[in-house]
Amino acid sequence: MKQSVLEQIAFEQKEHLTISDAGLERDTLDLLPNLSSHALIISGIRRCGKSTLLHQYVKKNNQDAFYFNFEDIRLYEFQISDFIILDQVIESSGLKVLFFDEIQIIRGWELYVRQKLDQGFKVIITGSNASLLSRELGTKLTGRHITKELFPFSYSEFIEFKKLDPSEQSFYEYVETGGFPEVVKTGHHEILSFLIEDIINRDIVVRYGIKDAASVKKLFSYLLSNAAKLTTPSKLKEMIGIKSPSTILDYFSHLESCYLIHMVPKFSYSLKSQMLAPKKMYVNDTGLIKAGSVSFSEDKGRLLENIVFCELRRHGKEIYYFNENSKECDFIEMNKGQVKQIIQVCWELNHENEEREIDGLVEALDYFKQENGIIVTVNQKDLIRKGQHMIRVIPVYEYLISQKSD
Repeated sequence: MKQSVLEQIAFEQKEHLTISDAGLERDTLDLLPNLSSHALIISGIRRCGKSTLLHQYVKKNNQDAFYFNFEDIRLYEFQISDFIILDQVIESSGLKVLFFDEIQIIRGWELYVRQKLDQGFKVIITGSNASLLSRELGTKLTGRHITKELFPFSYSEFIEFKKLDPSEQSFYEYVETGGFPEVVKTGHHEILSFLIEDIINRDIVVRYGIKDAASVKKLFSYLLSNAAKLTTPSKLKEMIGIKSPSTILDYFSHLESCYLIHMVPKFSYSLKSQMLAPKKMYVNDTGLIKAGSVSFSEDKGRLLENIVFCELRRHGKEIYYFNENSKECDFIEMNKGQVKQIIQVCWELNHENEEREIDGLVEALDYFKQENGIIVTVNQKDLIRKGQHMIRVIPVYEYLISQKSD
C-alpha cells in the first residue's frame, strides 16, 4: 500500500462521515465510556447505525478523531505490514483518537490496536462479527477492552424518530417496519432483502469458505419463518437437505455471530441438560422476518415474543426459557445468577389460553421462589392474583417504554 493512497482514503472517508446526518441520538450513546486506557468495541449487525453512533460520540465528547473503514474496496490488499504506513498517515493527522471500522477483517489487527493503546491513543472499533472480535480480544487484548453492542432502533427510539406516541397503533407500525435506521427513515423495505443477501454472502459464505451457499440461505429462510420456536439441528437436517447436524450447528453459529439470529437456552442448573435441550431461536429485528420469510404464518404472538426478546437482549440481559412439568414460560431474565424478571408473552389473554399462560408463569415463579410475574400482551392491562403470586398484565408498548429507563 502507498501512503498517498491511504491518506486519500482516510480523507474521503472522514469527509463522508462528517457531512452525513448524525441522526437520532441513540440510547446506547450514554452507555459508552470515555476511556483512553481501554479499546472500546462496538459490535452489531450491519446497517444498525454503528458509524452514526461514532459520529455522535465525537460530538458528545468534543473530540476530533482519525476515522478509517477497512472494508473500503481500495483496501482489499491491505495486510498487517501496511499498518506501518497507516502509522505515518495517523501521525500526519496529529489526532490521538482512532476510529476503526471493521478492522477485524485484517489478520493480526489486535496486535496493532494493543500497540496504539500502549502509545497513548484512544481506540474505538466497530465490527459486525461477534466471534471474530471476541476471539482476538480474548488473547492479545485481555483486560484492555470494553465491549458494547448496538442493535437496530428499539421501539422507544422508533417512536421518537417518527414523532409518535406510545400506543397500540405505533407498535403495529414498528412490527411492520422494524428498527433498521435506513428503513425507518426511507420506508424502503427492500433494503433488508439486500442486507440479508449481503451478510450471508460476505460474512458467512465467503468468510468461512462455504461451498453450498444455497443451504445457508435456505436454513435462514426457514428460521425467519419459524422465529420464536424451539429449534434442533436433528429435525432440520432432512428439511434443509443437510446430512450432518454438526454442519447445521456451524451455520447456526455463523448466523448468530453476524447478529442475524439469537439462540436462547432452556434454563437448567445442569450445564449438560441445558446444552442438550432444544434452543429457542429469535431474529435480530422483525423487519428481517417480513423481508426474508417465505411462509411466515402471521402468528402475531410470535412476532410479539420476538420483539420482547430483542428488547431484553438489547439491554444485555441473560435470558433463558423455562420448561418444567410440561409447562412453559417464555423468558427468565437473570443477572449474575439472580432472577430479575419472569415474563410470559401472548398476543391476548382469552378463555382459550388464559389457564395455560398463567399456569406456565406460575410454575416458573414457584420454581424460582418469586412472587411477581409479568404477562406482556398487545393491548390488555390487568392485575391477577394467583395464590401467593401477583401477575401484572401490561400492554407491550408500555412494557417496552418501561425498559428504556431500566
